[in-house]
Amino acid sequence: MVGGLLGVVAAVFVLLVIGAAVLKSSSHHDTPVAMPTYQFPTYTPKPFPTFTRPDDTTPSPEATTSHDTSSSQSNTTTNTQPNRPTLNTTLKGNSVYHVGTLPRVACRAPATNVFDNAQLKSLILKTGQCMNRTWAPALRRVGIDFSPPNYMITPRGGRGACGDFPQRGSMVPYYCPRNSTIYASTTALASGRGNQRGYGQIVSWHGGIIAMMAHEYGHHVQQLSGLANSWWSKTLSSGSQSAKLALSRRYELQANCFSGMWMRSVASSYPVSAGNRNTLFYFFSNVGDWPGYPRDHGSPPNSGRWFRQGYERQKAFQCNTWLAPSSTTS
Repeated sequence: MVGGLLGVVAAVFVLLVIGAAVLKSSSHHDTPVAMPTYQFPTYTPKPFPTFTRPDDTTPSPEATTSHDTSSSQSNTTTNTQPNRPTLNTTLKGNSVYHVGTLPRVACRAPATNVFDNAQLKSLILKTGQCMNRTWAPALRRVGIDFSPPNYMITPRGGRGACGDFPQRGSMVPYYCPRNSTIYASTTALASGRGNQRGYGQIVSWHGGIIAMMAHEYGHHVQQLSGLANSWWSKTLSSGSQSAKLALSRRYELQANCFSGMWMRSVASSYPVSAGNRNTLFYFFSNVGDWPGYPRDHGSPPNSGRWFRQGYERQKAFQCNTWLAPSSTTS
């Protein structure tokens, strides 16, 4: 039932509005503007234990008793398999925060014209396999069962388990937890839809679109780790619309941070040059909530900060938006 309800929430992704989509113009920047130096806080929750292989390590008591006081104790799952860490599926103390730095994998991106549907689809599927090779061992090491997401990538879009893709009036991709599938229209991603400019019109380098697909993959990580169900349960119990939106922003900004972690993990092989790194910072600072739309994804500056947090800090516990000050998730 929760998965079905989450499917409905996927429609919220129509509200991931790019600023240029509101004020569409014929000009765009391939060279990013100078980025400010963010003094973003370093989150230092109590130290996490260092896990080796689950089959030869018994987790410390600290790993098995961490609870999010804002969630029920039932969100901590006991594994019956021997020598596996006890999973914590809460928002603040989730087992995913034990992951640390993602392993470096070779993921060289071929020269890709994002406005060519076949080339862009090929790149999305290729890098999706790289994301599997990165996240699978990291999650399994801390006792989180891994299964890869599915993909439905078409030139014009269509209808999936969570409704139309892109959603009506939108051009963005979305993750559907009902069937663990990432949906996207390559035409919409690159060129936009209606009065919305595409990601390829913000930055022509293909890494921008792939970083956004890594954000969608971040939602899959949230689903596998139990973060998604814990977030949705807390959303359902929230009494006000403002509280629900605040939770949504933390959820979406965390996916930005996971995206930053992944892009950093393949930076040397993709490759992500210093200039393209700044392009990614610029890109994520130009997506998010804009005046006149529900504030469910975070302001553009905070969108950029959380991507940068994942890219620069690299460790999963640095993506714990649930412990962050509200000013950084506004």
